[in-house]
Amino acid sequence: MSRFESVSARRVLLKGALAAVTPAVARAKAESYRNPLVPNRADPHIARHTDGFYYFTATAPEYDRIILRRSRTLGGLGRAAETVIWRAHPAGNMGAHIWAPEMHRVGGKWYIYFAAAPAEDVWAIRIWVLENANADPFTGAWVEKGQIRTAWETFSLDATTFAHRGRRYLAWAQHEPGLDNNTAIWLSAMANPWTLTGPQIRLSTPEYAWERIGFAVNEGPYVLHRNGRLFMTYSAGATDANYCVGLLTADEDSDLTDPASWAKSPVPVFTSNDTTRQYGPGHNCFTVAEDGRTDVLVYHARQYKEITGDPLHDPNRHTRVQKLGWKADGTPDFGVPVADTEGA
Repeated sequence: MSRFESVSARRVLLKGALAAVTPAVARAKAESYRNPLVPNRADPHIARHTDGFYYFTATAPEYDRIILRRSRTLGGLGRAAETVIWRAHPAGNMGAHIWAPEMHRVGGKWYIYFAAAPAEDVWAIRIWVLENANADPFTGAWVEKGQIRTAWETFSLDATTFAHRGRRYLAWAQHEPGLDNNTAIWLSAMANPWTLTGPQIRLSTPEYAWERIGFAVNEGPYVLHRNGRLFMTYSAGATDANYCVGLLTADEDSDLTDPASWAKSPVPVFTSNDTTRQYGPGHNCFTVAEDGRTDVLVYHARQYKEITGDPLHDPNRHTRVQKLGWKADGTPDFGVPVADTEGA
């Protein structure tokens, strides 16, 4: 073999080796994040848009504004500048308890779904919608589209929207009059991004002991469509170390507005962990890693179990991200909330 042939052969071997290593490197980068990703931000929502940006919003502990960040990478969200795109009203509706915003792109416009109460009646919490027609959600005007009207004027929050087979749905948490719970999970088709067309279907109510610790709560639904099924996570229990994630599953060909289409896990799928010292993981969403393939679980948790006073007044629910695994049967494997780390 000539020297030229020898060098060429080595180059071919090196190229092949790099090709074999690159996917592993990509996976490692996709799986490794600095946690907590964003301190003091609860109920996180991260969505990757077609413009290549990750958009982040969450509950600020003062409960008085809606914030927005963006970055080309998930890890970059922790360092990204934060912009206040809307503030609570000084009086009247949308004046208090600004909770759990989610930003979605629907029909060429941006929509933010969030919970708010009147400044004079802070527990009369309802679901409200903002709209921005600008391609860049950091510019243009955020227009208040009003309250999403449900079957009852009762405590309601944590709205999320998703589309399936040409039909758009809203899932949310609400108290049903006459039932012995705080909130259940509801689903309805939508006429437009701020109007339900019904009927409203109750998918889950707190029935197991782990859903009723402190408060009888099902809240914070979010949907992931994979492997021929729709997986709807939700959070249960009080917002302390007992907070955890439950799971509903429906076949993609089923009638989503039929409660019988949804199977409920009798045990929580994501809970506090003493080994990693992460407590009260919940109010999750899902996004995809930079490689475009790896599913990522987004959630909040605290770094300690004992809380002084009302957990809602404790600001240390931090946004966290980690790889979402998958079991051989095609169902999600949540694992445990990862320990604090500097990541990659």
